[in-house]
Amino acid sequence: MESEILLLDDRTDQATRQMLQKVIDKKRKFDKLKLRHLLVMWTTIFLCFFYFYYLYKVVLTPYSYSFASMFSQFVNQSSNLYVLVIIVGLYGFMNLLREKREKAEKEYHALRCEIIDKSKDLWKKEDEWKNRHKVFEMMKKNFDINLYHESK
Repeated sequence: MESEILLLDDRTDQATRQMLQKVIDKKRKFDKLKLRHLLVMWTTIFLCFFYFYYLYKVVLTPYSYSFASMFSQFVNQSSNLYVLVIIVGLYGFMNLLREKREKAEKEYHALRCEIIDKSKDLWKKEDEWKNRHKVFEMMKKNFDINLYHESK
C-alpha cells in the first residue's frame, strides 16, 4: 500500500484505504497502457511513412510506365513482404492496445465514480466528513486522481 494512504490513519478506515489503493492501481495500469498505445501508434505511423516513401523512390518512380513491372519489382524483393508483415502486425498490436487501454480506462473511471458516489458511506462520522477534502487533495496532488467530480 502507498505510504500516503497509510498516513491517513484517523481520516479513513481500512476498507476506504483499500478502495483508494485500488483506484491508484487502476490509474497506473491505465497510464501504462496509454503510453504503450501511443508509442506503438507513432512507431506504426513512422514506419508506414518511411516504407511508403521507400516504395515511391524504389518501385513507383523508376517503373511507373507499367503496373506489371511495378508489381514484379515489388514481389522480387522479399524484404517488402517482411516489412509489410511487420507493419500489419504493429497495426494489429496497436488496435489490441487501444482496446486494453479503453477497458482499463472504463475500470478506472468506474471505481473512481464508485468512490465519489459512496463518499457519504465511506466518511460517515462528522469529523471524517469534514476531513475528507484532505484525502481528496492528497489523491489529486500525489496521484492526479480527481475525487471531487465524476466527470473526467
